[in-house]
Amino acid sequence: MTALDNARGALLGLACGDALGRPVEFQSAEQIRTTHGRVEEMLSNGTHGQPAGTVTDDTEMALCIARSLAEREAFAPTDVAARFVEWYESGPFDIGLMTADAVRNLQDGLAWDEAGQRVWQARPEGSNAGNGSVMRCVPYALAFVDDEESLDRASRQSSAITHADPRCTAGCALLNRTVAGLIRGGDDPLARALDATDLPDELEAALRPVSESQRPSPLRSSGYVVHTLQAALWLGLTADSAEEAVVDAVALGEDTDTVGAVTGAIAGARFGASALPERWLETIPEREELSSLATVLYETEFPVVG
Repeated sequence: MTALDNARGALLGLACGDALGRPVEFQSAEQIRTTHGRVEEMLSNGTHGQPAGTVTDDTEMALCIARSLAEREAFAPTDVAARFVEWYESGPFDIGLMTADAVRNLQDGLAWDEAGQRVWQARPEGSNAGNGSVMRCVPYALAFVDDEESLDRASRQSSAITHADPRCTAGCALLNRTVAGLIRGGDDPLARALDATDLPDELEAALRPVSESQRPSPLRSSGYVVHTLQAALWLGLTADSAEEAVVDAVALGEDTDTVGAVTGAIAGARFGASALPERWLETIPEREELSSLATVLYETEFPVVG
C-alpha cells in the first residue's frame, strides 16, 4: 500500500459508499435489516430507482471539485461554483435542500462567497448545518496533502459556497486534515487534525471522544453534519477493513448515501484503493475517471491558497 493507493482509495471509497447506500436512502436501520439483512452488494432500483453502482450528488459534486482542481491546477472557487451550477442545470436526480437553494442564488448572480451565506442566514437552527459540503470535500485532501494551511482554507471556502455554517466549514477542514493524514500514513490522524483545527465547541465535543477510542452511543446518520462526521470517523477509523466500514455505515439507515460516502472516503484513504472490493468497483461507471483524477491531484503541486 502506497500513499498514491491511499489517495485513489479516498475518491473510490467515497463513490463505493455513496453507491452502496443510494438504494436504501431514507430507510431506517430496521427497515434495511428486514428487507435486505446487511447491504453488502450493490443493489439496483430502490431509492431513486437507479441501476446498481449509480452514484448520487455526493460523488457528482466531488467530481465537480476534482475536475476544477485538475483543469485549473489551483483552487478556484468561482470555477467550482460555476461547475455546481452546470451540474444543477443538468437535472440530477438527487440534490440537498441547502445546496439547491445556494445554487439558485448563484444562478441569480450572487458571488460564490455570498450564495451559501444567504442560505445559512435564512434558515433556522436545526436546518442550517447539513452534511452537503462534507460529502464532497475530499478532493482537497489529495490536492493539498502536504499543505495543511491551504487545505484548511480551501476546505472552508469551498464549503461556504453552499454550506456556510461554522460546523460545516470547520467539519470539512477537519475531515480533510484527517484524510490527508491517512494518505500520508501518519499516526493518530484524527487527534492531530483536532489539535490543528479551530472547531466549534459542538464538533469538538462530538469528535474528541472518537479520537480517544470512545464509541459514540448512539451512532446517528442523519443529514446533520455533526452526526455524519461522528459516525463516519468512528466507523472509518476503527473497522477492520474498508468493506466492513462502509457496510456498517449503510446499516445505520437514514442518510445512507452520505454517511456511506464519507465513511468510504476515510476507510479508502486508510486501507487504499487496492483494498476496496472489486465487485463494488466494477459497477461504478466513474471508476476510471476517479482513479485518474486522484492521481493527478496527488501528484500535482498546487499553489498556496490565500
